Amino acid sequence: MENFASPARKLVAEMTEAAAKTPVRAVAFQGAPGANSHIAVRECFPDGLPLPCFSFEDAIDAVKEGRAGCAMIPIENSLHGRVADIHFLLPESGLSIIGEHFLPIRYALMGLGPVEGVRQAMSHPQALGQCRHWLKAQGIQPLAYPDTAGAAAMVAEAGDPAVAALAPPGAAALYDLQTLGADIADAEHNMTRFVILAREPLAAEGAGEAGAPFMTTFVFEVKNVPAALYKALGGFATNGVNMTKLESYQRGGSFAATEFYADIVGRPDEAPVARALEELKFHTKWMRVLGTYAQARERA
Repeated sequence: MENFASPARKLVAEMTEAAAKTPVRAVAFQGAPGANSHIAVRECFPDGLPLPCFSFEDAIDAVKEGRAGCAMIPIENSLHGRVADIHFLLPESGLSIIGEHFLPIRYALMGLGPVEGVRQAMSHPQALGQCRHWLKAQGIQPLAYPDTAGAAAMVAEAGDPAVAALAPPGAAALYDLQTLGADIADAEHNMTRFVILAREPLAAEGAGEAGAPFMTTFVFEVKNVPAALYKALGGFATNGVNMTKLESYQRGGSFAATEFYADIVGRPDEAPVARALEELKFHTKWMRVLGTYAQARERA
């Protein structure tokens, strides 16, 4: 809690105390009160108890240790790509993805005013990237901070009118700041995808309630041989399984083997998906399913 700026600490303490009384209803998120993740928790869990955590690791640990029933982590944005290194965090955590949520993103510039005196805007690197063209047009220098709403709290604490925060609009009232600019984003489609993490995976019969299509997320490491990825993914094409996301990443700095994070439409107990995953296992060093869950938004 001491990592948060002082204007946020009272709110964090109150929310942490409420969550501690009923951990099963607690939903951990990264950021200070008022962050986009906080908004996503309220949308997805209207009866939940949001539990603010300073880092993604802290949010995951809250679930692992039983201080929260689940966590919501942003993993990708339509404008700025990957958000959290879920590829590293989730496989090692032992948690499972049990759902997803999409949140339209808009920011406000907030500070002590006036806007003409603002020289720097503090925010999470993702927010700064999503608004980089707007900031450049205003002649405002980006200043990275671990959290959007946390940046608002820091601006309130610092008391420098030359430094404003780029944060969700509601954070201005929470930290007693003036709104200096509204509805800020470099594109109308600015949206962030969140995943919901829990200690136990969804039961097979509960993963597709209300007839919703399924998503399955998994990670794997290819063998260090020619055409390794082509061979590993061939089963998805031949079995007609739609792969909606594939990202590569390196672990350990060896540059000798590549690991991948993938999303597909379907569930492992469906015959086409089962065959594709079996072929994937044959052509990879290892494969691990991170979760099967109902789609929150249909993939074409």
